[in-house]
Amino acid sequence: MEKRAINPWQWQAPSAYQQAVEVTQPSATLYCAGQAAIDADGNPSTADMRAQLGQVLGNVEQVVTTAGYQCRDIVHLRLYTTDTAALFGEGGCFDVFTDWVTRHGIQAAATMVEVNFLAFEGLKVEVEATAVC
Repeated sequence: MEKRAINPWQWQAPSAYQQAVEVTQPSATLYCAGQAAIDADGNPSTADMRAQLGQVLGNVEQVVTTAGYQCRDIVHLRLYTTDTAALFGEGGCFDVFTDWVTRHGIQAAATMVEVNFLAFEGLKVEVEATAVC
């Protein structure tokens, strides 16, 4: 398998995502359901956005690695949030996402969507991932 990041511009670089990712000759693809800040017993978090995002990314990582992939195999991420300002605004926590992407060497196209609610009351962020190897 070969992956190629396609970025006609560079303005997205600080946000740790790619405009597009081409994958040629993949052997397998993993489509992960949206992961929220829910613990192993199914209890949703009531923590702030920063803590929830950390737990969400940990859950994504656990699903990906349990399936036998590595986080660097992720080629697409979709973030859902109920509070764009808490994620991106002054004092926001988007650095949690960019640090995680950088730490794992992820080159992924990404989309962020603001929604009115997530599956459980109090959840603030959810992330879907697609991995290819």
